Amino acid sequence: MTSTPPTAKRVDHRREHHGDVFIDPYEWLRDKSNPDVIAYLEAENAYTETQTDHLEPLRQQIFDEIKARTKETDLSVPTRRGDWWYYGRSFEGKQYSVHCRCPLTDPDDWTPPQFDEHTEVPGEVILLDENVEAEGHSFFSMGAATVSVDGHTLAYSVDVVGDERYTLKFKDLRTGELYEDSIVGIGAGATWAADHRTIYYVTVDDAWRPDTIWRHRIGAGLPAEKVYHEPDERFWVGVGRTRSDKYLFIAAGSSVTTEVFYGDAADPEATFTSVLPRRELVEYSVEHAVVGGEDRFLILHNDGAENFTLVEAPVSDPTAFRTLIEHREDVRLDGVDAFDGLLVVSYRSEALPRTQLWPIYADGNYGRPAEIEFDTELTSSGLAGNPNWSAPRLRVATTSFVVPLRVYDIDLASGERILLREQPVLGDYRPDEYVERRDWAIAPDGARIPVSIIHRAGLQFPAPTLIYGYGAYESCEDPRFSIARLSLLDRGMAFVIAHVRGGGELGRPWYEHGKLLEKKNTFTDFIAVARHLVDTGVTRQENLVALGGSAGGLLMGAVANMAPEMFAGILAQVPFVDALTTILDPSLPLTVTEWDEWGNPLANEDVYRYMKSYTPYENVEAKQYPAILAMTSLNDTRVYYTEPAKWVAALRHAQLDPAKDAPRVLLKTEMTAGHGGISGRYERWREAAFQYAWLLATADGDHHGGGEIDHLFRGSHV
Repeated sequence: MTSTPPTAKRVDHRREHHGDVFIDPYEWLRDKSNPDVIAYLEAENAYTETQTDHLEPLRQQIFDEIKARTKETDLSVPTRRGDWWYYGRSFEGKQYSVHCRCPLTDPDDWTPPQFDEHTEVPGEVILLDENVEAEGHSFFSMGAATVSVDGHTLAYSVDVVGDERYTLKFKDLRTGELYEDSIVGIGAGATWAADHRTIYYVTVDDAWRPDTIWRHRIGAGLPAEKVYHEPDERFWVGVGRTRSDKYLFIAAGSSVTTEVFYGDAADPEATFTSVLPRRELVEYSVEHAVVGGEDRFLILHNDGAENFTLVEAPVSDPTAFRTLIEHREDVRLDGVDAFDGLLVVSYRSEALPRTQLWPIYADGNYGRPAEIEFDTELTSSGLAGNPNWSAPRLRVATTSFVVPLRVYDIDLASGERILLREQPVLGDYRPDEYVERRDWAIAPDGARIPVSIIHRAGLQFPAPTLIYGYGAYESCEDPRFSIARLSLLDRGMAFVIAHVRGGGELGRPWYEHGKLLEKKNTFTDFIAVARHLVDTGVTRQENLVALGGSAGGLLMGAVANMAPEMFAGILAQVPFVDALTTILDPSLPLTVTEWDEWGNPLANEDVYRYMKSYTPYENVEAKQYPAILAMTSLNDTRVYYTEPAKWVAALRHAQLDPAKDAPRVLLKTEMTAGHGGISGRYERWREAAFQYAWLLATADGDHHGGGEIDHLFRGSHV
């Protein structure tokens, strides 16, 4: 335990590209086999513990609140597949889920059985207890958990290190015994063929790129058969089975180009044929439908349609397109799901996800689309499971920032919407005591930026505020409910999401204008939202804290350099803050596949100089930074722990006068975790409590490792 911050030694490492030389004094931290590296990380952990130990009572209170509001012994809504109802259970005191099923009692009854946590379920079978699988491991992550089409065999994969390389195992559900087959070092997922004995899975290369599809037949022994290998290092691969069980699809895709291959799902030796040949900058996805008795492919593509268009074509000639949904500049088509007699179209409009139902008539015509509508402005909805090709009901889920997740069945004959479950929130939680609203900020170039604001009703402004952002990969920060977030709202903090460019909330152009040589729009958008919050009286700069992780951690590092005066504190989770060093090294995991997102600084000097102008580590300066907490994981294979470790060392070295009462810069490294952080729900709650306590204290002016925070210890109401 120490009150003195660690000082990382400086060892000059020379990097030169395009005539530019950068001297990196902390690159030595990359070698985690070096005892000095581990000692430094442990010293940083000890320092962070010392600087935050005064928050332990608040952390414990937040943890207790999350735990008290969560129904610990619970079970999910059963989903019907074949002759069984499948569901998950959780138990008080246990970290992980238990996968279960019970037999149908009436094949004609599609109403899910009404169990509660105290019900003794007739004929219940425990398929897999993750708690048993996790025994003896400090980390545990479940990858695949998929049952063969005939219901006889469970395939499941586990990662007990955090490096996202899984071991695939097989269980005979008729005997409860494991097969001898065990496949080590695969990607997370696995897909059964329709013959019930053949399974497809993906392996990754040395750069952690999913690059090869394999086919294994239970009991046939190893090695498995290689089905497809993707040689282009920009592309990754995946495999899946259609809902109709008729086809298997292999998809090879980069960030900007796609090719899909199809094969007979019932043939254990299926060959695969390209649906449409690969064309640079053309993306497409494929779904199988039966229309008028004919097998058709539904193809969602962006060839000449930036926000995508939906076409159909006979399987016999996938190029014979007929357009179903024309391209629109104000609507982004996201996906299509086909069922027997029904299409479900997912799209985005006005920065929110939406869903339409399209009946398919026996004569091959489509009926009038019907919108799934809900009352509140910021509700998001989508399909929830639905593994069956032919069923009289469709399951959907909805949520908002203040309304817990609700699961409905829609009766397709009557249109009746049947509420099956609302996520339980124990205690006296009432959605009408909270406010969720949409606002818009203006970027420096005039773009209108969507802003989601959530707070407790009656909150007095200006108030302490947490602003969250991500802004990459066309990822959308859609409305979702969080029990943990209530501990912030109930203490008088507003929660804000800045839907910045680089995300996909406003369609493909919103993404395109926040990547490559327009990446800085992501950062200036976030700063514009922060200033908007201050200018409109929501908060003050000294009470505004920021949060982001991974690519959102890059955002945090960039705005810390560009507008440090705007924030009292910044929490960066597994932050991509040494982005240029990473993207310059094609031997590192995922680097080459990322060039379509960031550009290739090795080959393009303009990309190099543009990235160097914003990447956080290279741009640390001697200036007054806000309080910073960086959190990382030693075994992260996506964003190496090295990045935040180097960044924190550089920030501390650059402090104007470390002897003065400057805001603290802290680093916390989970020594047995990966990109997703620690495992186990109770441990995740404790991590959330750690982060929230720091954010609350920092927004309240406790930047220096002390301070008066007694008024944060209030009850569940402001």
